[in-house]
Amino acid sequence: MTSCSSSACQAPTSETLTDRVAGKVASHPCYSRSGHHRFARMHLPVAPACNLQCNYCNRKFDCSNESRPGVSSTLLTPEQAVARVRQVATAIPQLSVVGIAGPGDPLANIHRTFSTLEQVREAFPDLKLCLSTNGLMLPDAVDRLVALGVDHVTVTINTLDPDIAAQIYAWLWLDGERYSGREAGEILIARQLEGVRRLTAQGVLVKINSVLIPGINDQALPDVSQMLQTSGAFIHNIMPLISRPEHGTVFGLQGQPEPDAAMVAAVRQRCGEIIPQMTHCHQCRADAIGMLGEDRSQQFAQIPEPERSPQPWLPMLFQRARLHASIATKGESDEEEACLVAVASKHGDVIDSHFGHADRFYIYSLSAAGVVLVNQRFTPKYCHGSDSCESEQDSEARMAAIFDLLADVKAVFCVRMGYTPWQKLEARGIQPCVDDAWQPVTEALHRWWQSWRSNKKSMPLQNKGVA
Repeated sequence: MTSCSSSACQAPTSETLTDRVAGKVASHPCYSRSGHHRFARMHLPVAPACNLQCNYCNRKFDCSNESRPGVSSTLLTPEQAVARVRQVATAIPQLSVVGIAGPGDPLANIHRTFSTLEQVREAFPDLKLCLSTNGLMLPDAVDRLVALGVDHVTVTINTLDPDIAAQIYAWLWLDGERYSGREAGEILIARQLEGVRRLTAQGVLVKINSVLIPGINDQALPDVSQMLQTSGAFIHNIMPLISRPEHGTVFGLQGQPEPDAAMVAAVRQRCGEIIPQMTHCHQCRADAIGMLGEDRSQQFAQIPEPERSPQPWLPMLFQRARLHASIATKGESDEEEACLVAVASKHGDVIDSHFGHADRFYIYSLSAAGVVLVNQRFTPKYCHGSDSCESEQDSEARMAAIFDLLADVKAVFCVRMGYTPWQKLEARGIQPCVDDAWQPVTEALHRWWQSWRSNKKSMPLQNKGVA
């Protein structure tokens, strides 16, 4: 894969991003150039059907010797997918992202895709959920994706010109009708852009994939970059066309040439002056597992049995948090004075949520490396309404589940907290913190950590567990 020499063409580093965005991308190998060799991802092949026929694509099943999008060795049910995630998370604790990228289009398989996402979210509340789509059905799915906490979405947009689109796509299906030619291009492009705008308006990070096709869209991709930058997309990934005849694609059989390294570099250079470029993409399979460039999917080739009874997942979650914190802080989180804390926040930048109203907690590592976001943990709310919380048995069970989910943190920061959860947190050795309500997260956590360290140093030896 060719890299771009211009600094304007590189994927953004954490230094160039806001704290909020930098924390989101740091452990996502496809969005972070520095994270792709430290964190692992896996794709769940649960979506076989497609609503768009691309001339560069030929979906293949039971194929273990090709490494390109649209290829998978297996097809999983949602239940098998959850079991596969458990296998991989146990074997690869660096796993941070679970995505659905095919082998067809996830949103053309709406029930299978959302059933999988919902079950993975429930079983693994700390893992990032990701989706890759052609964008045709994206406007109809944005609200459901946001509600599930899917905050990274990749959309493949190859052109904004309907006439060029007619050369790239044979047909599309929408609402039971088949469209082709320029009409299909107009429909697709309009819905892609609408979906991107809706996602970015709700704070979702959007990566755009574009397949570079010599003589067809190579001159048009800067226009794509310009429109996407205006629409709020985060990064643009220009991928060279793969068109070898043995793959059986229309372009491959027609002899459509692939771009050479010089063309890829030149187009990325031009587009990189408009929007940051991803240059470390490996054009992964629909069942890829492991670090980018290290596909371990064949290690997990056997289709797993769906789980008949829930497995204990908290020890694995806590282990993953410790490891991810250590990776992100370069080992500083392993020191005695370091700790994890949880923040009830809508977006992770301000402490702005009531404890009982939070649907997620941001987990931060506090150490000599500073205030570092580790991950998010999604949880059901136990309060309903603005001021009151239920006191029934199911509410108590949800509250207990939240306490279990936060058992490895030293403090919980929020805007308000009821008397009962306050007492129960303190009984578990977790400090409730409401004094920094509506304050920026980084500043509040840094102040608290300095105070916590001072108190810990002055604590009598017997209170530290020393006889």
